[in-house]
Amino acid sequence: MSRKSFHLHCQRIDASRNMARYYTLAIQPTLFGETAVVRSWGRIGRRGGERTDVFGTEQEAVAHFLDLARRKHRKGYRPTGGCDAVGDPA
Repeated sequence: MSRKSFHLHCQRIDASRNMARYYTLAIQPTLFGETAVVRSWGRIGRRGGERTDVFGTEQEAVAHFLDLARRKHRKGYRPTGGCDAVGDPA
């Protein structure tokens, strides 16, 4: 396992519909050696929801991360600064 953390922050803004939303995805190692996908969402400037899904392997977590990112992209969410990888170089 590479033990890296990945973060993706996206926004969907549509002034004609008074829509200003954010969606954040992250892959993080857990204390027990598993890998978690943490997502948070809501209206920009407000506190929103959060959900954590834990996976036994990093490959499962990455597949879930990419699936969620694809779904949000299809709905109109766009990255605000790219995807950051933080951790030990593999």
